[in-house]
Amino acid sequence: MSTKNVVMDKMPTPMNEAGKTKIRTMVQTAMLAGIAILLMLFEIPLWFAPSFYEIDLSEVPVLIGAFAMGPAAGVIIELLKILLNFIVNGTVTAGVGELGNFCIGCAYILPAAVLYNRRKTRETAVLGMVTGTILMTIAGCILNAYVLLPAYAAAFQMPIDGLVSMGSAVNPGITSLTTFVLLAVAPFNLLKGLLVSLVTFLLYKKIKILFKTN
Repeated sequence: MSTKNVVMDKMPTPMNEAGKTKIRTMVQTAMLAGIAILLMLFEIPLWFAPSFYEIDLSEVPVLIGAFAMGPAAGVIIELLKILLNFIVNGTVTAGVGELGNFCIGCAYILPAAVLYNRRKTRETAVLGMVTGTILMTIAGCILNAYVLLPAYAAAFQMPIDGLVSMGSAVNPGITSLTTFVLLAVAPFNLLKGLLVSLVTFLLYKKIKILFKTN
């Protein structure tokens, strides 16, 4: 066997490189979903909303994955996060709450990742996160009003007015479902988007070298 053949045999083939890239992406996706689950354990109570509204930073690894590997990867990480949480903690809403939270998460992740991956600059990252925060807030308000709050009320066998009363106990301005959404749900999502965006902005540049990016 000639030296040339030995060298050729040791050179990685395109298929090998593609396989390694696929495995790397799968490992990174699973790792980020695992980190997201851990972050869900650390919840921050809020002074303007009932106790069942608590902020966590589980969207940070999801957004980092979406920035590094693309919007589709972000959606997959978000889905894995929701499914793993469902397996570990169960559900009281027969999956309705999990589906709603998945949609709200995607409303934030997708626009941010799409804008950033079109042009990877600090400015587009900020624009994407601002856009995602606004869309997440809108989606959160709509889904809470028409899907999530009714689902939780049914699960705990109480009328919607019971949830409104829980809101009134911490914020006297909450007197109806509409004010509940405007004074509790909307600020909750705006604050969550702001915190997740800030942490991601501070972390991403330092750790993006760990991911295979273009």
